[in-house]
Amino acid sequence: MTPLLEARGLAKAYGNVQALSDADFSVAAGETVAVVGDNGAGKSTLIKLLSGALTPDTGTILAAGEPIVMRTPHDAQAAGIAVVYQNLALVDTLTVAENVFLDDLPRRGLRADRRLMARESERILSELAINVPGVRVRVSQLSGGQRQAVAIARAVRRGGRVMIMDEPTAALGVQESAKVLELIVTLQRRGLAIVLVSHNLPQVFALADRITVLRAGRIVGVRDRRASSQSEIVHLIVGATESELARDHA
Repeated sequence: MTPLLEARGLAKAYGNVQALSDADFSVAAGETVAVVGDNGAGKSTLIKLLSGALTPDTGTILAAGEPIVMRTPHDAQAAGIAVVYQNLALVDTLTVAENVFLDDLPRRGLRADRRLMARESERILSELAINVPGVRVRVSQLSGGQRQAVAIARAVRRGGRVMIMDEPTAALGVQESAKVLELIVTLQRRGLAIVLVSHNLPQVFALADRITVLRAGRIVGVRDRRASSQSEIVHLIVGATESELARDHA
């Protein structure tokens, strides 16, 4: 199957600091690939390159098998790549519907078509089984999990076929985290490709098909979740020896 998003030999340096070196990465439709690693391992650099927030020094990015050049996040959006960051980029003083259509308000003459926004927002939220008090409620009145869901709904409405999620449950409690995880499974079943950046290994093992491990700016391992273990992934993150990995996997 041709990956919906693929990177070959990506590299990025900041002056004398090599943030990412020779990184190969792919994710297919209906697949969830987790990206894990310690702070400073290169996770943020990788997802910024994959989302158009940074331009690689070297390497190629392909969308559905076709090479693309992304100089801005708008280029990524046009290629069907959406990102939901930890800070969500929602506007608290706007309604749910206005946030779902943020930066892309439909017009009716000189005014925003609020009926269309409400109707389409209700349809998308219903399809994704997202529960909020109403699409005309201000985002400031929502819980953390509901806010995360609204940010995901906005990315889906924009046509995202590849969804990059940066620590989607980091600021949430147990119950709200569970709801967001259910939403990620729903997206996967709809055929989206999910890139999950997370420190939460239990969640990674509950959701991911494959796990990509970065350390010191390099991809040091890609593991099939069903053939791996949390302890093996931890060993890769911290830099275990080959004998330690073999003993852990025995």
